[in-house]
Amino acid sequence: MWTFFYKMSSGRSFYQLSGRFIPFFALASMLLFAYGLVGGLWLAPPDFQQGDAFRIIYIHVPSAFLSLMIFSVMTFCAVLSLVWRIKMADLILQVSCPLGAWFTALALATGSIWGKPMWGTYWVWDARLTSELILLFIYFGVIVLSHTIPEERTAAKASAILTLVGFVDIPIIHFSVNWWNTLHQGDTLKIFSKSTIAPSMLHPLLAMIGAFAFFYGWMCLSRARSLCLLKDKRARWVEELVKSW
Repeated sequence: MWTFFYKMSSGRSFYQLSGRFIPFFALASMLLFAYGLVGGLWLAPPDFQQGDAFRIIYIHVPSAFLSLMIFSVMTFCAVLSLVWRIKMADLILQVSCPLGAWFTALALATGSIWGKPMWGTYWVWDARLTSELILLFIYFGVIVLSHTIPEERTAAKASAILTLVGFVDIPIIHFSVNWWNTLHQGDTLKIFSKSTIAPSMLHPLLAMIGAFAFFYGWMCLSRARSLCLLKDKRARWVEELVKSW
């Protein structure tokens, strides 16, 4: 496994391998989006309490899931960067951060839209909502830090350290509905027990989560490949690649 990671520290190896994954991620994302949207917006029946308003979960839940997943990926990359100094890990962390911020903002926005008819207000200082908002600020902090420090290696190290510190917020977000009394409903998707959601609603939701995850992989690798070329623009492999075009 470590041989693979060290191999991926090479810009050429990363560029070649990521190019093989991108078409698969793109196709999987589009197919899952199609199934998830049709199944969630048309085929799934209205909720017996919320009516059609529940359908916002097909955007809200995947966005919230991605906000946590992407930061977890960033944390893993931060460890690879700080301990083993794998430069591609810095690159993935850098391109993942804006994507994670967008998904977090989308989760907060759709949650507020849902909250107005359900709670009577767009926002409450609920444990889940507040900790998710803090995560958005952490994303912003990493973005600002990476762009304000002029020296590239120092900026990457500072961003990785802030990411590791910010990871404390991830379990707080996940377990907040269990640790405190909150307005936010409990988890309906469960890994080790039966999910408390009807299969006709569950399957499109899982498809949308997969679609969002593959979309992130698609966008992340596409952007990382572009930056990889830019950073290694004077390397021989880039010159050979340009000539082959």
